[in-house]
Amino acid sequence: MLPVAEERLEAEELMRGLALWLMAMAVALLPVGAMAQGAVADPALRAKADALVAILDGRGSYDTYFAASFRDKVPAAQLSAIAAQLKTALGAPQKIETFTATSAWSADLTVGYARGTASVRLVIDPAPPHAATGLLITGTAPRDDSMAKLEAEFRALPGASGFGLYALGQGKPAPILEYRADVAAPLGSAFKLWVLAELARQVAADERHWADVVTVGAPSLPSGVLQTWPAGSPVTVQTLATMMISISDNTATDTLLTTLGRAKVDAMAAAAGGSVPVMTTREMFALKGDAALTKAWAAGSVDARRTLLVDNAVKISTGKLDPTVFAGKPVAIDSVEWFASPAAMAGLLDRLRTADPTTRAILAINPGIDPAIAKRFRYVGFKGGGEPGVVALDYLVQAKDGRWYAATGNWHRADGPVNDMRFAGLMGRALTLLAGR
Repeated sequence: MLPVAEERLEAEELMRGLALWLMAMAVALLPVGAMAQGAVADPALRAKADALVAILDGRGSYDTYFAASFRDKVPAAQLSAIAAQLKTALGAPQKIETFTATSAWSADLTVGYARGTASVRLVIDPAPPHAATGLLITGTAPRDDSMAKLEAEFRALPGASGFGLYALGQGKPAPILEYRADVAAPLGSAFKLWVLAELARQVAADERHWADVVTVGAPSLPSGVLQTWPAGSPVTVQTLATMMISISDNTATDTLLTTLGRAKVDAMAAAAGGSVPVMTTREMFALKGDAALTKAWAAGSVDARRTLLVDNAVKISTGKLDPTVFAGKPVAIDSVEWFASPAAMAGLLDRLRTADPTTRAILAINPGIDPAIAKRFRYVGFKGGGEPGVVALDYLVQAKDGRWYAATGNWHRADGPVNDMRFAGLMGRALTLLAGR
C-alpha cells in the first residue's frame, strides 16, 4: 500500500488504482503477512466499520473517528466533498452489507447505499481508541446494473468519451458493447502499452532479453522514482518495464523507449492503431511547457513532428521541465498527447495476452481496480493514464472459466478536469458485468 494520494503522470495515476486513496502512514506500516484471507477481526474493527455509515452520511464525528495522522493528510472538507459525491451518485448510505477482515485491524467492506454500493478498505490503529488510520474507496456500483445503464452513463459524461468491451480468442476482438469505440482519443500513460508490446516483440524475436542491462537515461517528471536515481545507474530492461507499467515511472519509460529504438516503437504504435511519432514523456512535458513548440507540434505533419523533435533534442533533453503546466486547466490535450481508439487498445491488449508469461506478469502487478472486483477474475492486467482533462483505463482480464476479455475506455474534456473517481467507477462496473457473463 502507498501512503496518501499518488501523483498523476502528467499529474497522473490515477489513482494508481485509479481508485481514490485516503490513508495515513500507518497503512503503509501494516505487515505484509497480516493481509491474509480468513483473518480474524478485532471487535473494535467491526464497530469502526459500522460507525463508518454515519461518517459517510455526514453525521459522524470526523475528529473522533479518524486518527491525527489521517486528519493531517485528508482534511475534513475533502472527506465531506467525497462523501457528498457518493451520496449524489448513490443516495444515502444505509448499512455495511459485507465485511471481510484482511487482518485484525483492516477489512474490505461493501457499504450499502439507497441506489447502489461502495467498496471500501478500512484500517484502524491497533491501540485504543482504535481511530481509523486508512480509508480507501475502491469502487462504486448501482443496484441492478446492466450494459444498457453502463452505456447510458458513458454517454452522459461531459466532453467526449468512448469505451469498448470485447471477447478475446481466435481472430480480432469480438465486440460485446461499444460506444465511440473507433474514435481515437488521448491516452496519457496508457501509451506505455505500446512500449511494452515492442519489448515483448523484441524478446520473442531474440533481439533482446529480459536480463539485458542498460543505463538510466535523462530524468523526466514523476510519476515514478527513477528520476531520483544517480545518472547512468545500471538496470535491466525487465526492471524498466516493471516500473513503467506498475508505477507508471516516466524515466523508466523514456529509457526503455529509446533503448528499444524510436523507429521500432513507432512501428509498433502504428501497427496497434496508435498515433506517431511516439513522444517520450520528457518530450511531452517540454512541448506542453513551450507555447511555440506546442503550436508547431499541433500544426505539423508526422514528418514535421519528427523533425521538430530532432531539431529541439538538445533543448528538450537539457531544459528544465515545469511541473506546474499540469496544475491548472487542460493543456493541448487535442494535440500534444498519445492517441488511440478503444477498439485499437483492445487489439493491443490481445497482442499482450498472447505474449510471453513475463509480459503478462508485468501487466498484472498493479490491477488498477477494486480488489473485490479483481477477485472475480483469474487474471487482471492493467494500465491507465491521464493528465488534467484526460483519463484512460485499459484492462485485460481472464474470467474464472478461462475466457479472456478486454475493457478499454477514455474520457476527455478541454474545458476542465475529468472526475477520475467517477470514471474508475464506470470501468469497475464494466468489469463486474464481464465477470457475471
